[in-house]
Amino acid sequence: MIDATARVADGARLGEGVEIGPYCVIGPKVEIADGVRLIAHVHVTGVTTIGAGTVIYPFASLGTPPQSVHYRGGATRLVIGPCCELREGVTMNTGTEDGGGVTEVGEGCLFMVGSHVGHDCHVGNSVTFANNVVIGGHVAIGDHVLLGGQAAIHQHVRIGEGAMLAGLSGASGDLIPFGFASGGQIADLVGLNVVGLTRRGAKRADLHRLRRAYRALFLAEGVFADRIDAVAKDFAADPLIEKIIAFIRAGGKRPLIRPARQQPRHEHRDDTV
Repeated sequence: MIDATARVADGARLGEGVEIGPYCVIGPKVEIADGVRLIAHVHVTGVTTIGAGTVIYPFASLGTPPQSVHYRGGATRLVIGPCCELREGVTMNTGTEDGGGVTEVGEGCLFMVGSHVGHDCHVGNSVTFANNVVIGGHVAIGDHVLLGGQAAIHQHVRIGEGAMLAGLSGASGDLIPFGFASGGQIADLVGLNVVGLTRRGAKRADLHRLRRAYRALFLAEGVFADRIDAVAKDFAADPLIEKIIAFIRAGGKRPLIRPARQQPRHEHRDDTV
């Protein structure tokens, strides 16, 4: 089902049941899997693969060259997983030769109006970008992350599984799994993403342990490295807390989003859940 006004280049590969709407432009190295729908005015170019069942709305531009002065014109790629929804004006670039060569988006993600995925980024499964979220190159985003409207993430930053970054917030450091960060141009860690955890099946006891570990890590006195070791020992059997510890340790000396010096204002509200 290809509209008469669409342009599909020779070499493009289309699966069963693909719908190409009015004025779409598809390049010769594009592969579109079964059941994908391009509503209208969608531009797909470069070495780009779109997974089955994904729906793409007007004026999205996918697979264009990376916005990087280090790109040398190589055949780098963009891979978009199945069952995603890309709303109006979404843009995603291919990777760079020095950054691994691939920009990758997982399964079941929602990208709202005007959001952008930069070169060499790796976005997990079931991730939500609200309107006008932008992420720089080489960003890694875990599964089940929620980024609020007009949030911005600096290049090379990691956002852990199940974390949330509030709207109008900027992340210049790594955000721990299940963390909640907010605070304008440079976000602070203000608590845990309790709502997201609850929706994914976390029990009250799980939340209580996470809060204790969170306070021991970020609100207690002493050297941070020592607190990491202590929490790792005290909560060794907890898989959620193990993910936080592993994330922090994997980052080495990378900057980490931490609470502001004062007591986070959201912490008491979280305790009532």
